[in-house]
Amino acid sequence: MVINRQVLTLDEFTIQQYRNFPGATGELSSLLRDIGLAAKRVNVEVNKAGLVDILGDAGSVNVQGEEVKKLDVFANDQFTGVLKHGISCAGIASEELDDIIVFDDEVSNNSKYVCMYDPLDGSANIDVNVSIGTIFAVFRRVTKKGEPCAVQDFLQKGINMVAAGYVIYGSSTMLVYATRRGVNGFTLDPSIGEFTLSHPDIKCPDLGKIYSVNHGNFFQYSEEVRKYINVCQNKNKSNGGPYTQRYIGSMVADVHRNLIKGGIFMYPGTTDKPNGKLRLLYECNPFAFIIEVAGGKATNGKERVLDLQPTELHQRTPFFVGSKLMMEELEKCLES
Repeated sequence: MVINRQVLTLDEFTIQQYRNFPGATGELSSLLRDIGLAAKRVNVEVNKAGLVDILGDAGSVNVQGEEVKKLDVFANDQFTGVLKHGISCAGIASEELDDIIVFDDEVSNNSKYVCMYDPLDGSANIDVNVSIGTIFAVFRRVTKKGEPCAVQDFLQKGINMVAAGYVIYGSSTMLVYATRRGVNGFTLDPSIGEFTLSHPDIKCPDLGKIYSVNHGNFFQYSEEVRKYINVCQNKNKSNGGPYTQRYIGSMVADVHRNLIKGGIFMYPGTTDKPNGKLRLLYECNPFAFIIEVAGGKATNGKERVLDLQPTELHQRTPFFVGSKLMMEELEKCLES
């Protein structure tokens, strides 16, 4: 087999990145490679889920009160296990778990980072073969190195993130991650079993043609949100349109498309759920970080998402994220 050596694997890319910084220890690179390994394991099961007894409900509910799918449990176990047995993570928090897990051993206690993740976002779509994904965020711990991590390491503002990313399990499997230096995308090459750099230095277009929102909740949204949706629906050639509605119901797939092509994703609060459904730590913060590094914007409708101070692990928030000019258009409606 001839391998194109001009194409970097995830391992090669992360090693190359930290070599550019003389003081770097390589811990973050190691952590990202561990995440890539867990993602490859989950991808195998996602691809054969229809052939084994791994689809459907596990018979329990998670801390959010949602039915846990069998593949959710598998994905959570894989990411937790890989990070626990690595050398770069002091502990984790997962959307599927009530509390943090502290990796209380000598190596882990000396690690600089903690990781939070939604192991399988969009899992309601598992049984119908719609794209699903994993979302993750990495923070530098604030507790003393050499001691076990604690909950305050996880309850940090999003602006303190050192890295964030997602994996989308679709027609191809991609891992996209952001550091403050940029956003890069890697596509899994099944012939060699490696993530390879396919989308270097991703930039979110300033303007797109797509708005993503659950229109079924239209009359439960605030007047200001409904006003912006009406603006989107009335776009034509004379005012930058027309806009097209695309809503998959899998956040990873919706935001990934809008990151690449330009667009806006909205999950507002409703009259029934004024704080929305999405989790600040596991979904909103990571995507806000990724999109902002790529040139876009993210807000909860009142404040920049990355400036929000979390008060609990499973805190929810309304969420609006996307192309810069579309977000500015939304903000004008929200302020009116």
